[in-house]
Amino acid sequence: MSVLHGRKGKAMINTYQRLKRQRDAGEIDGFTLIELLIVIVVLGILAAVVIFALGGITGQSAVAACQADGATVSTALAAFNAKNPGLMTGTAAAEQTLLTATSATTGGPFIQSWPSNLPHYRFYMDATTAGQLDVAVLPKGAVIITSTGLAYTGPGSCSTVS
Repeated sequence: MSVLHGRKGKAMINTYQRLKRQRDAGEIDGFTLIELLIVIVVLGILAAVVIFALGGITGQSAVAACQADGATVSTALAAFNAKNPGLMTGTAAAEQTLLTATSATTGGPFIQSWPSNLPHYRFYMDATTAGQLDVAVLPKGAVIITSTGLAYTGPGSCSTVS
């Protein structure tokens, strides 16, 4: 028993034959399934190459951002200390002082917020060493920053950012 029987079967066969004649005559242009699959595979390979090539750029951008943020905060800290000599020494809330200082009291605020590019790094001031800027760097493979940071001494402090 044939699947194609009756009027529907004959109509399908006629349609197939008509389309085949039109294609053979060059009236219908299109791509075959194999051609489309080859194009998709080639595009997939190109996308993989681009993603692999850009993988190192994100790490470099995190280092550059850390260096820029460190320069910004250290400049704000230096400006605060120049305008208010000795105010940071022995102050447990030194970190907050840079943010909340008003122009009437200390000429600030000197920064709007503490720079942070988690999960790569974050800047802060250790409460025990008032006036010292620290940077906490996330070790490769870690999910959160659990260790204490290092004193920020310049752009080289960001060399371990991943």
